[in-house]
Amino acid sequence: MKVFAINGGPRVNGNSTIMLNEFCRGVVDAGFEVDRVYVKDLNINPCRGCLRCNLIKRCSLRSDDWKNLSQKILAADSIVFSSPVYFHHITGDLKKILDRFRSFVNVRLNGEGLIHTPWQFWNKKIVLLMSQGSPDEADAKPAKDLFEFMATILGKGNSFKFLLGKRLVVPGQLKMNESELKDLYQRLKIPLKGLKNDFLSNTVLLNDCYKVGLNLAV
Repeated sequence: MKVFAINGGPRVNGNSTIMLNEFCRGVVDAGFEVDRVYVKDLNINPCRGCLRCNLIKRCSLRSDDWKNLSQKILAADSIVFSSPVYFHHITGDLKKILDRFRSFVNVRLNGEGLIHTPWQFWNKKIVLLMSQGSPDEADAKPAKDLFEFMATILGKGNSFKFLLGKRLVVPGQLKMNESELKDLYQRLKIPLKGLKNDFLSNTVLLNDCYKVGLNLAV
């Protein structure tokens, strides 16, 4: 089982990074290794929409880290992405990577719409881990929908798993104990009536991230 993790967050102590850490801990405890990259450390140019990938079956941009990154993506049995929610979507750095996924697919137009045919049909487990300040899961729906669409067009054998942390307003909040969380809520004037439920939800979320990594090969 080759697991490739792409961290789209800008902070090493961000909540989506904490979720990814727990996922990776589960993978390692299951006896597998994780190859992990931070998009903030990569040199990835934006897609230019040149459509040459329809002809040459790869991205025509060669002056950045995409060639090496794409080889790891294609070789992986499972790919996990993590990102905070930025304006109802993933971070801009991670979106640049997803835009370059266009080179994995032949796209042609017929009278009814677009037909997507991957150059190599995938059979991968795809996981998206996200964190947001909002309590409403709908605020992450545009990102979730994009990844579900991507998993679908790249191969019928793909599976997709989505985990979302909510009401996370500061970096590292997922790791706070109940007392630390109470101090934070008091500073930010957040009502304390939801404190215990939020602490329990955070604990359950981290455990879920761990279990998804642990059970990845099942």
